[in-house]
Amino acid sequence: MEGIYVNLLGLRIAVSFTGLVGNVCLILSIIHVKWSHIKSFEVFLLGLAAANLEEIVILNVYDAFMLQTSSSDTWWCRFLKFMTMFGETASIFFTVIISIFRYQKLGVSLSVHPDRIGVAQLLSGVCVMFSFLLSFPVVAIKPAALTESAANNSGGGCPADSFHCGKNYCPAPNRAYKYLFILVSYLLPLIVITVTNCLILAVLLVQRRTITPEISVHQSNHSHTNGRDLRFQHSMMAVVAAMGLFLVNWTFYLLFLFLLKPNNLPSWREIEFFTLTSYSCFSPYVYGIGHNLFSLENFKIIRNKF
Repeated sequence: MEGIYVNLLGLRIAVSFTGLVGNVCLILSIIHVKWSHIKSFEVFLLGLAAANLEEIVILNVYDAFMLQTSSSDTWWCRFLKFMTMFGETASIFFTVIISIFRYQKLGVSLSVHPDRIGVAQLLSGVCVMFSFLLSFPVVAIKPAALTESAANNSGGGCPADSFHCGKNYCPAPNRAYKYLFILVSYLLPLIVITVTNCLILAVLLVQRRTITPEISVHQSNHSHTNGRDLRFQHSMMAVVAAMGLFLVNWTFYLLFLFLLKPNNLPSWREIEFFTLTSYSCFSPYVYGIGHNLFSLENFKIIRNKF
């Protein structure tokens, strides 16, 4: 068993390092390469990368704190959990905005028109504020009395359950907040992203069948336009791939959350870490490569500025 935990620790460090490098590179690419002519999509990517970075760092700090503390009702315990939930909800909401924005960019008429920097910044601010308000109650709610075995199995003083519900008793405010948080932060975003992803795929397939014959006939006269369209399609496919990673990641997390009992499962910390950080760690590479932010030219520009 000890060897398994050592291997998991090594894998955890590798995943965390991969996520830190990817999100930092995405932020630097946007700030140092795209800042002078930044677009709405880059604003949303910047917010997403910042939220991912905060989530990865705080989740590692929180788990390290869980191993050290001996009290289940410390202010630091609840504050670090709030910061973890704030990062994950901000990452989720930025992903929702990106999916809706990319669907709107396909030429479909929607009531949301974030293709302006001011509107994109406003939406980003609303996303951050809403994530803060939705996560903050975890600091204020009182933990329920946990059984001694559940506290021991959680790996430290901090309860593994984010909403401080005991094994046999969950106060009404805690339960109401738990289901509200799951509905707004997990279920509704999953539904929205599933629908928009399917619609994006449908539009891309229709456009591909429509544009391919025209490209073969007019390729010599429209090489510049075709190149721009190709880059846009690569960016769209990167968004579809990232949305697919998101759906797989959070579907598994919800299944684990409902089927398993965090307070009674010794390995819940590892399960929660790998499910929560899979999207946060690997999505910046999907977005960066698909949107041409991770290229040798951009890395040379960043290197020259340091």
